[in-house]
Amino acid sequence: MGVGLTIGKKLDQITEVDLESLKENEVLENKTIEYKEELNLGSREDRKEFLADVSSFANASGGDIIVGIIEDEGIPTAIEGIEKDILDILKGKIEGLLRDGTEPRVHVDLHEVQLLNSKSALIIRVPNSWRSPHRVLMKDYSFYSRNSNGKYQFDIEELRNAFSLSETLIDNIKTFREDRLSKVYTNDAPIPLNDQGKTIVHIIPIKAFNPSQNYDINSVNRDKLKLINNSASDIRYNLDGKIGYNQTYPSNYVQLFRNGIIESVDVELTYSPHDGKVMPKGIYEKELINAIINYLVILNDLNVETPVFIFISLVGVKGYTMATNDNEYRDERRRIHHLIDRDVLLLPETIIEDYDDEIVKLLKPIFDSLWNACGYPSSPNYNDNGEWEPI
Repeated sequence: MGVGLTIGKKLDQITEVDLESLKENEVLENKTIEYKEELNLGSREDRKEFLADVSSFANASGGDIIVGIIEDEGIPTAIEGIEKDILDILKGKIEGLLRDGTEPRVHVDLHEVQLLNSKSALIIRVPNSWRSPHRVLMKDYSFYSRNSNGKYQFDIEELRNAFSLSETLIDNIKTFREDRLSKVYTNDAPIPLNDQGKTIVHIIPIKAFNPSQNYDINSVNRDKLKLINNSASDIRYNLDGKIGYNQTYPSNYVQLFRNGIIESVDVELTYSPHDGKVMPKGIYEKELINAIINYLVILNDLNVETPVFIFISLVGVKGYTMATNDNEYRDERRRIHHLIDRDVLLLPETIIEDYDDEIVKLLKPIFDSLWNACGYPSSPNYNDNGEWEPI
């Protein structure tokens, strides 16, 4: 889930050498790291203590809990590790405890670090949560945060501020999306647009609205920054970051903002002069899936922290429908029941908690909503298990 705050590596890249460096450099427990020789979850008090630890990281800056390290007054002194059979049981308990013991549920990533002594250390990585504040659903239902001295319980004013910040984040994302859609709708975009119906993808990282947040976008070239349904023949810098476009299809573009946001606008998927206002069922979802996966690869390569929000919107699409090519579509008397009844479709967002998530499955509610707008119960390209099987 992004770059570690103390170890400085992606979770799956951390090895015993990195843990030894914590010991050699005497890295003290702090706001973003905590050491535990073992993790006891047997008693109610033990479980409450663990939930308080995890939720405090989620409500602050995130961080790592490393189990299997002996410490003395917060300084690691030995990398002891945990036996494999104990570790497997422990991981299952952690998942269940977080599911039932935190609200909203705190999501963590677990990583085993193999040690030369045949044991393993367990890293529990807790991301800074966009759903904060989280509370512990045991005893007094408390809220916790962290500072350099470790965890502490929120006071009333801090709790009020935490809820306010969470609401502000959602408002910022909503306002950004609405502002950008307005620019596309009124042809006030970085590339000249035509009056054709348009599909717009926004990928918005949780950290994007931090005033100091910027990424090194120099490595993102034309081969990486692709359009939704085509390659970008041209790429250039602009005030917001980098933009890719194709002079042959000037109404398509992809904008990479320096703060990690990606905006991609496409007219080809809604351009069908011979069939009227239709969208091609066979390739519409496929092209969007491929484009979104590519954009997430870009963000992952830039070390953009998750979660990220994915939005798909359509503008100028009143009277459009999906080209199903079945009898119902060809019968004009019945086709009227499958026309989009508004000019702007704001489809529901989905959230990517980890770049290894099953992206295609997570996009299903978005596509279902689009098919709902066309008068159908759901996307026919997913099976009963939510797996994408285009027909």
